[in-house]
Amino acid sequence: MTRMTGVALAAMLLAGCSAQAQDSDGPVDHTERNKQVAREFYEQLWFSDNTDAYADFVADEYVVHDVGDRKNVTEAAIEQKNTADLFHSFGDLSGEIDYQIAEDDMVATRWFISLDASPEAAAMGMTDVDTVSIINVFRFNDEGKIVEIWNHRHDVELPQPGGPPPAEG
Repeated sequence: MTRMTGVALAAMLLAGCSAQAQDSDGPVDHTERNKQVAREFYEQLWFSDNTDAYADFVADEYVVHDVGDRKNVTEAAIEQKNTADLFHSFGDLSGEIDYQIAEDDMVATRWFISLDASPEAAAMGMTDVDTVSIINVFRFNDEGKIVEIWNHRHDVELPQPGGPPPAEG
C-alpha cells in the first residue's frame, strides 16, 4: 500500500468514526431552547401585545386541543395572532409565568392572565380578570416551532355570567 493510499484510508476511517460518534449521541436535546421559545411566546404575544411576532414561535400550521369546537383542529399560525389580538382588544391584558416543566419536545407552562377591561368591553359584559391560571402544553418541532398546543384554563376562577345578556331596549 502506498503512503498516499494509507493516509487516505486513515482519513476515511477517522471521518467514519467521527460520524459514527455523532450518530451515537442520539437526538439533540432542545429542552432549554423550547422552554425559552415558550417564555418568549407569552412575553411577546400575551404580555406585551407584540402579536406580529407570532411566526417566530408557531409553525405555519399547528394542531390545537382546546375547548368547544377547537379540539384536534389544524390551524394556520396566524390564528395565534388573531386570538391574542382579540384578547388584547378587551382592555389592558397582562400576565406572568409561574413555572415551566419540559421533557424532550414538550413544554408545559403554568401562567396567569389578568385583564383590566376597557369601557367598551365592560359594556359588552366583559369583566376584569385577576390572575387566572392557565396551563398550556406545547409540542415543538426540530426547528423550535410550536406544532401542537393543549390549552387548559382554570375557568372556575373566571367571573361567571348570571344568565343571558339583557335584550336591547
